[in-house]
Amino acid sequence: MEPEVQPLLPTQLRRQQLLFTGLAVLLGSLSLLAPIWPDAPVEPRVGGLLLWAAILELVHGFRRATPRERRSAWLSGALSLMLGILLINAGAFRTSALVVFLAITFAVDALRHAADGLKAWRKGHRSDAQAVSFVGNSALFLFIIVLSPFTREWTVALAGAARIFGIGFTILRSRTGQLDQASEDEVRSIGMGDDVEVMAEGQRMEDEEAARAPIDRRWIISLVLILFAIHLGRMGLDRTALGILSPFIAVVGDLAIALIIAYGVLAPLRALLRDVSAPIEHAGWRWVQQVPAERRKGLRPRAVIRAWLLHRLRTGIRLRKASYSLRTALRNGLQIGLPFSAVLAATMPVWGMSWYFDTENWAAGIWDSWAASHTDTWREAMVKAVEPAPTAASFSLAPEGVNDTADFRFVIIGDPGEGDPSQWVLKDRILAVVEKPDVRFVVISSDVIYPTGALRDYERKFWLPFKGVTKPVYAIPGNHDWYDALEGFAATFYTPDAALKAMLGRINSDHRLTTTNGEKVQRSLIEAARLRDLYHIPTGFQQAPFFQVRCGDFVFIAIDTGVLRRLDPVQLQWVKQVLEENRGRFIFALLGHPFYAAGEFQGDMTPEFTELHKLLKDHNVTIAMAGDTHDLEHYVEPDSAGGPPMQHFVNGGGGAYLSLGAALAPEGSMPTTTFAHYPARGPITAKIDALTPWYKRPAWVWTTKYNGWPFSAEWLSAAFDHNQAPFFQSFIEVVVERSTGMVRLIPHGVDGPLKWSDFGRSPGLPAQEGELELPAEWAFPLTTAAK
Repeated sequence: MEPEVQPLLPTQLRRQQLLFTGLAVLLGSLSLLAPIWPDAPVEPRVGGLLLWAAILELVHGFRRATPRERRSAWLSGALSLMLGILLINAGAFRTSALVVFLAITFAVDALRHAADGLKAWRKGHRSDAQAVSFVGNSALFLFIIVLSPFTREWTVALAGAARIFGIGFTILRSRTGQLDQASEDEVRSIGMGDDVEVMAEGQRMEDEEAARAPIDRRWIISLVLILFAIHLGRMGLDRTALGILSPFIAVVGDLAIALIIAYGVLAPLRALLRDVSAPIEHAGWRWVQQVPAERRKGLRPRAVIRAWLLHRLRTGIRLRKASYSLRTALRNGLQIGLPFSAVLAATMPVWGMSWYFDTENWAAGIWDSWAASHTDTWREAMVKAVEPAPTAASFSLAPEGVNDTADFRFVIIGDPGEGDPSQWVLKDRILAVVEKPDVRFVVISSDVIYPTGALRDYERKFWLPFKGVTKPVYAIPGNHDWYDALEGFAATFYTPDAALKAMLGRINSDHRLTTTNGEKVQRSLIEAARLRDLYHIPTGFQQAPFFQVRCGDFVFIAIDTGVLRRLDPVQLQWVKQVLEENRGRFIFALLGHPFYAAGEFQGDMTPEFTELHKLLKDHNVTIAMAGDTHDLEHYVEPDSAGGPPMQHFVNGGGGAYLSLGAALAPEGSMPTTTFAHYPARGPITAKIDALTPWYKRPAWVWTTKYNGWPFSAEWLSAAFDHNQAPFFQSFIEVVVERSTGMVRLIPHGVDGPLKWSDFGRSPGLPAQEGELELPAEWAFPLTTAAK
């Protein structure tokens, strides 16, 4: 077996080792500062730093001199990688699961170092480093358990920093192999170091690998360009930051998947099985060498075994060369993993919508992070450019036929814009309802266009699906609409003058460090006007991403909560003014994010969102409705002071993949005693049971049996997006009836008004016997908010 000796460390390798250590120290220091970084949640930032630290450790792990050190580095790197992914997706995890998994990673490392130290002690070697690592990881495990109930942010930051500093310490003290010894080391690892034939084969392969390196680089570059062309064809190209960078980001994701497959799956698996495979390879070579070379040709058994042994040897040399050279590691990793990544990229449309493996959607995730830290600044600048000092009367819309005395209706459609069958299946029902004479306007609530809100996607995902709508269409943006700095949204739904001022105001807020300029803004406005004229859909009435419709005793206020469920100071002040001005009226608030959704209370996800929830309650808002979650839900939140309850609705089933959180919520776990959700558990699980392919079946069983723990059924919903009948999309028709003194909400599905029997619901719904097959409806008196 391979000897565990300290190789001579050339100056270049020592410098690289110090560089890796320095990077780890920098990443750990940034983790310590995460809780005091402005305007960003701690968990995703620490998670991102841990991902980079894990990559450092995994890459350096291939350079370690001995199998034991390599396995140790890969296991530690895998734990760091898992922890980073966990923290980046912290919002998708249950809080208890986040703490448990954070603590487990340190417990596993403590046990691993204890085992290594015990082995070293038994062999008579020093085990000081293992003892220190064991004590440190054990202390961090206890620290997380004890401190996490009091301050999760600092717990995460300190734990992440400690893990990254530990990675740096391990890299600094590790032993590193040398590139020119790769074939010799690999042959010795299978116990054939004294065999002239196998050593010669290893040297031959090493020479061939060096000679073919330029060829490998050429085909890797060619495949990367092909992947770029695939993404460019699917995502489109324009001269915006989104159009230029999105295909490039998708290709970077493909490269990352290739390296993960090579070094996160195949290489570690091969290394972990090395103790088993090495004796088999050794025995195989001895068996093959029992006959002369001429009897090892053709299809004879020894020829087949020899071919397999040569393949194993070549793969081992490639990985070992990658162990000793960062440049070789990159080339060999892409050589091994890129074909798998290319197949995945080419076949992704066949697999269905995925946020997990589709690198084109990863690009949207990058824009999410970018937009999250800019949205409030952008919005404030855009609003001030249009109206510097908003008042309670600002941003009012006056649809024809809406006045202080007449009955009227309007339609709210949430999250429509995927442009696939799930959106198109609602078209006939939307047109049938919207064309009723007393329907006065239509509102799109949240995520008009997926995945990045780009203007180039509007024709396919807005204008075509809504063709035939002749009533004014208003909208509030969702997080996806903000990914292009709201340019497509503003060009489509703002008045031309307001859109021009708003976009120029946003450019100035970015200090003109943007791909958007005045010429590009004018082109966007011309394109939006062209599409509006061709499709005859009335848009272009708004002056901001929020607005109000006020008529007598009824007030409809639409609020943009951006990406992070926050309002900038200008919008927040406007909301307060409107609410105060309309005390005693029936207030219907439409938001970008719901307070109750997926079978749980979400009003405490950020301090700003908690403040908004309290503000609406304090002003006796009767209905709070939002999209973002892709289904239809209703919750009744009692007023703790004994006043009228707040009615919460999720209305996001207008075309995006279905959310499963409410439908699959464990019995008795709903956050309120009165609730309803569509679809119900039975019909949606029957559909997914029938359509889910075998390779997704384990994930589906995990989701239904264990509610996706430690994730949530909601987070896993996209994995089961089947764009074929039966469909469970929905929208809501709102009826303001002054003639009866009522406000009625009528839910519609793909086949017409929904019935109570279509819903999962709390006991007592519907209130009367024999009403299960009647159309579902919620009705509230217009006087319900009166003092």
